[in-house]
Amino acid sequence: MDKRDRADLFRERLSDALRSREMNRSDLARGAGLDRSTVSQLLSEDAPRLPNGQALAAIATALSVSSDWLLGLSTHRGAAAEILDQAVQVAETERHPVDEHLLAWFRDAVGAKIRHVPANLPDVLKTEAVLAYEYAGETLRTADQAITGTRDQRALLHRAESDMEIALSKEALEGFARGEGLWAGLTLEARREQLEVMGRTLEDLYPSLRLHLFGATDRFSAPFTVFGQKWAALYLGQRYLAFSNTRHVQLFAGHFDDLVRHALIRSHEAGQFALGLSDKV
Repeated sequence: MDKRDRADLFRERLSDALRSREMNRSDLARGAGLDRSTVSQLLSEDAPRLPNGQALAAIATALSVSSDWLLGLSTHRGAAAEILDQAVQVAETERHPVDEHLLAWFRDAVGAKIRHVPANLPDVLKTEAVLAYEYAGETLRTADQAITGTRDQRALLHRAESDMEIALSKEALEGFARGEGLWAGLTLEARREQLEVMGRTLEDLYPSLRLHLFGATDRFSAPFTVFGQKWAALYLGQRYLAFSNTRHVQLFAGHFDDLVRHALIRSHEAGQFALGLSDKV
């Protein structure tokens, strides 16, 4: 955002804060210890300007809002203590990541890019056989509920304006193909079908759905999702840490971009890579 645009946004948010608190320019000047002419200049539509740091802090305090919000650096207008409570939230969830929280964030981000690092395989690409196996012993959420949630998520991805990138370690996908760890009891036929479905789906939906495979010995990531510029959700198991502060969201997006930059298998190659693994199973 250039200086003029930020000054326009500052003026709009300053005017909004004044209306919300039913204050006029004189009230703000007294509360912030500023000249009324200074306040008038900041609210001028003809030549909007930005305040210096001291004036900004005084205005934010007088209006009980965040200086970051006034400058357009945050979506939360509250003062610092309130912002911390709002910008980092704990969302309780059942074990299956595709639940009402995640779907609501997906819907809110339609038209924007979604960046996703899954806990194992991407849920949106899982077959019903794999979901049924994974949640067979689950007491908090049944396999049928997991399948239904994944169908809903997949339907959102088929909308024309959807754009989703997934980053997964190459070793995790190869371990699935070999039936290692969590997948040790999954039949060879189910693993082969999963890889075939994944490969075909990635080929069919590219470039709106892109999978990047990074090296586990080179990079590491906990599971998380970035929903456009609005939300980032870190999955802990049974709960998310949800971040809405712009700087936090950008931090997650930057980490995802680093995984993509160091991918061993690029998105245009991922479909054929999955199909190649299915031939080896």
